[in-house]
Amino acid sequence: MTVHFAIWRGVVLLLAVAPLVYYALATLAALRFFRREHARKLLDYTPAVSLLKPVRGLDFASYENFASFCRLDYPAYEILFAVNEESDPAVPVIQRIIAEFPERRIRLLAGAEQLGTNRKVNKLARLAGEAQHDVLVLTDGDVRVSPGYLWEVVAPLAEPNTGAVTSFYRAIAQENLWAELEAVGAASDFFAGVLMAGWTEGISFGLGASIATTKDWLHKMGGFEAIANTLADDYELGHRIKEAGGEVRLSREAVWTMYPAQTFRGFWNHQVRWTRTIRLCRPWSFVGLVFTQGFPWVLLAALISPVSWIAAFYISAYLVLRFVMAWTVGVWGVRDDVLRKKLWLVPLRDALYFVIWLASFASNHVTWGNTEYLIRKGQMVRVAGGK
Repeated sequence: MTVHFAIWRGVVLLLAVAPLVYYALATLAALRFFRREHARKLLDYTPAVSLLKPVRGLDFASYENFASFCRLDYPAYEILFAVNEESDPAVPVIQRIIAEFPERRIRLLAGAEQLGTNRKVNKLARLAGEAQHDVLVLTDGDVRVSPGYLWEVVAPLAEPNTGAVTSFYRAIAQENLWAELEAVGAASDFFAGVLMAGWTEGISFGLGASIATTKDWLHKMGGFEAIANTLADDYELGHRIKEAGGEVRLSREAVWTMYPAQTFRGFWNHQVRWTRTIRLCRPWSFVGLVFTQGFPWVLLAALISPVSWIAAFYISAYLVLRFVMAWTVGVWGVRDDVLRKKLWLVPLRDALYFVIWLASFASNHVTWGNTEYLIRKGQMVRVAGGK
């Protein structure tokens, strides 16, 4: 064995410890956040709210998702839906919701001024303009909430420095491996990164499933017009509110989001697009993610270990610390039932994610809604001749 190989092996074995330390720290971050938040008493602050729901198409549980917003235990709120066209398949379901909940103030809008390439943001801009109340709560079309949701996400806005409140999301997945892998990845890994960001640098972004803010903070960050050409509109909304001087808070109240059955190709395309979006929004942080990925490092460390007990140590440490982090963040903290039942998928997801992480560097192009875009400085530019 050459001296150079011994040095190289030592460096790899040392670097392979980094993700193990990360797992331990992320577990502590989850314990710190959820214990503190569950002990926190909500302020008695219940202003009237405008719920903004941009919708495109249906999923396997759209009626139940929409109906959950009509069953909220909250004094006064309105629900505003927006679709791109009146022919959208979601329209009959929304009309049914309006008919079945006459006690709720619900409006359906079709069409929006094209402020930019992001049609969801175009709809949000129209919804905000139509909203009757100062407090705005944005949720995606595939989101479901509990009756106490608005109490939880609106109360922190009573503090003048709070510009936005964003929420984790639990999974409701169809029985399909690829849907379950997506859900497991969010609850066991992505949320750990969010908690670590909150612990080390503060939250400077929003999570798209749910963001509560006000018209005043929206005006301070430049309005929806300022993010109408961005792909990661949820990230940008929180980021720009942070830059405008507002604190972005994580809520202890998680919502639910849907993971429909899909093919491997659908899983791959969605994960690469999502991962590439993160890379383009937070490039240096994204590169640093290589040191949070235990699977490839531990596999490499086990292969080059000089003795079998060292290889066994790395593999055992990865499995124990990774499962503890996943359980603490996703099952105990966020209370995700899919992860609780499918915890064993975590190593498989980690192996696939490393390949996806590498693939995200291949291009700055993404396909969204059958249209190809080049992402340049966070802005979507439609590719001429693209799909």
